[in-house]
Amino acid sequence: MSDALSDDASGGDDGQEDVMTPAELIGKLEEAWLNEKFSPELLENKSEMGECVMEQLTHMETNLQRVRRGDVKASVHRMEIDRIRFVLSSYLRSRLQKIEKFFPHVLEKEKSRVEGDPSFLSPEEFAFAKEYLANTETYLKAVALKHMPPNLQTVDMLKAVPEPCLDSFVFLRVRERQENILVEPETDDQREYVVDLDVDSQHLMRYRAIAPLVSSGAVQLI
Repeated sequence: MSDALSDDASGGDDGQEDVMTPAELIGKLEEAWLNEKFSPELLENKSEMGECVMEQLTHMETNLQRVRRGDVKASVHRMEIDRIRFVLSSYLRSRLQKIEKFFPHVLEKEKSRVEGDPSFLSPEEFAFAKEYLANTETYLKAVALKHMPPNLQTVDMLKAVPEPCLDSFVFLRVRERQENILVEPETDDQREYVVDLDVDSQHLMRYRAIAPLVSSGAVQLI
């Protein structure tokens, strides 16, 4: 749907240092969506990208109003808008589901983040995670903990809630050649297992081994 997207290219800010075409922006959204959908842990937030996509959708809606009623382009344009909205909604929903599932670990990871490192949560997600934690603790105290002996009336959320399983297996496609990727560390029973990853090759690997490559964009989860 590059034609439908290219109609909106003039709506961008010519003064931006990093110029990205609408088609490239949607491509970035789809990459972030697939990575977030298939990774076992919460990835770095892409709130700026999401805001740009929403702005792009507004431009597309405006262009759609200028198309004559009954024109086939209107139907094609509308389908593309709906598709982009679905991808963006699914991306955000995947992040919220992970926050709800791993909320104490997500908050701990965000709090321990070194200043200057990319944030894993947007301000809105951080507020949601804190509120979810507070509501969960309040609920547990109201329905269970207050009825238990004093020495059992506290709960460590970091221990009570399971961590993301980084040893789960994921499918990936290689975007940049990588050499000497450690797949399995050396143990008493086996030697270390190292592989090279060629561009466009596809693999099924343990997520922990390629997590940094997902963050850098060298591989794409599929």
